[in-house]
Amino acid sequence: MTETIQKKLSDKTWARWTALLIVSFTMMCGYFLTDVMSPLDRLLTTKGKIVYFTDGTSMLADSLVAKIRAVEMISDMTSSTLEQQFATDEELLNSFTRGKTCEVIDSVQSIVADNLQLRSGIIANDSVIRRISLKTVVIEKTVDAAVEGKNWKDTEYGFFSGSYGYINVFLLMLFFGGIILDKMGVRFTGLMSASLMLVGALIKWYALSVDFGSATMFGMQMQVIVASLGFAIFGVGCEITGITVSKIIVKWFTGRELALAMGLQVAMARIGTALALGVSLPIARSMQDISYSVLFGAIALCVGLLFYLVYCVLDKKEDSSVSATSLSSDDEEGFRMTDLKLIFTNKGFWLVTLLCLMFYAGVFPFLKFATKLMIFKYHVPESFAGLIPALLPFGTILLTPVFGTLYGRIGRGATLMIIGSVMLTVVHVLFALPLMNVWWFAVIVMIVLGIAFSLVPSAMWPSVPKIIPMKQLGSAYAIIFYIQNIGLSMVPLLIGWVINDFAAVKNSSGLIVDYDYTIPMCIFAVFGLIAIFIAFLLRKEDKKRHYGLEEANIKK
Repeated sequence: MTETIQKKLSDKTWARWTALLIVSFTMMCGYFLTDVMSPLDRLLTTKGKIVYFTDGTSMLADSLVAKIRAVEMISDMTSSTLEQQFATDEELLNSFTRGKTCEVIDSVQSIVADNLQLRSGIIANDSVIRRISLKTVVIEKTVDAAVEGKNWKDTEYGFFSGSYGYINVFLLMLFFGGIILDKMGVRFTGLMSASLMLVGALIKWYALSVDFGSATMFGMQMQVIVASLGFAIFGVGCEITGITVSKIIVKWFTGRELALAMGLQVAMARIGTALALGVSLPIARSMQDISYSVLFGAIALCVGLLFYLVYCVLDKKEDSSVSATSLSSDDEEGFRMTDLKLIFTNKGFWLVTLLCLMFYAGVFPFLKFATKLMIFKYHVPESFAGLIPALLPFGTILLTPVFGTLYGRIGRGATLMIIGSVMLTVVHVLFALPLMNVWWFAVIVMIVLGIAFSLVPSAMWPSVPKIIPMKQLGSAYAIIFYIQNIGLSMVPLLIGWVINDFAAVKNSSGLIVDYDYTIPMCIFAVFGLIAIFIAFLLRKEDKKRHYGLEEANIKK
């Protein structure tokens, strides 16, 4: 028996780590597309163009036009001369193409609140011109790009962000995905799910690249509906890929470096998130079109699908190497529908599932709105605002493997989940408090959130195989991902509605000029408090049932 086991391909270090690298790359591409729209929140919810300057600042096109016209008035140009040069605001804006420098009023004090009033007041009242000339600072700015906003409502953006989980939640696709995984194996299921991701990404790209005019459906813009459909299909593929990759890691690493392998897979996925937060806006600025960021992700996903084909060859060799043992047939074909009852009646499993729901509800939906939080609460220039939320996935890239190794060698999984949930709660409370509204404080708090986001997943995912047998693992992960998707779909809707109705600060003309994020961040903090409570219950259940959550994974 020993000789047979030694012939397993997974016993070879290079083979199992190569398998991990391949499937992790596919997940990295998926996570890039999951979060690629998050830094574009302001562009999606803005009417008209946003002008970006080379110094990292940005300005609404209407505001820029008004301030340029004010500068011209201050320079003793008459309104008639100005109108002769550029009869329309669009002509004036187009005159400042990429690389050209324009003079912009930095502050106008008493009348800067409403740009439309500013423009009409300058043209109509010479006394206003004189007042401006005494209370302004004129600076030079070089134009980098002007990108057209999509004019989505905050509620529409919330609907789109939540659409990732709609099909998974309401059509129970993750349940079917888990059953398919346990019956058909990782090769078939992985190729199916990766293909669904690609189809969904292409639909989302199409929606953002086409002008649907004034067409609406269900009270929302047609563009929002089509983009949400694509994101929903993508979400089915991404989540089923996630449970497939989780089972692949358990298959190749059980009894070895399981926690480390899962930590590294999570780290690779976070690279995708970090890249999305860091490069999405620069790509949109460079191409002057939002859709190119999604197209870039779709191309990357094509590469990820090709990588998975390589894994299929490797996995087939692994199955051939263990064909003489009972392990292979038990893992891939031992599942029965009646096994679902054993999963549903397992209290420890449900505690892990609910912890996953609450913890991820406090992280992923937050990232959808974090860029705008940095702009309006911490006054970070929009060009750099996406980099601060990107610290979260970058931190997990480094820390998740470390905590995974820690859990693998010394255990204390339930304790790590408690600590991570406490840190999550503290972070959102700090974001909610009206203090330290400076960029460096936001950076510190985001780093703490990154530590929390490394602690919990590195302990939570390797804990599932300790509670659920291997032959039921695909379905178990599917149920966890399904419950998680309830949060990923419903919470953005909730936060979008709260921001639109309670957080948006509007001027006398009804235009949104600021946001107060106190209420949304308090909601996220509540999710953290619930996660703490569940984590304590899980540790209590572990002591009672002896799952081994506090024990090391690596057998000595």
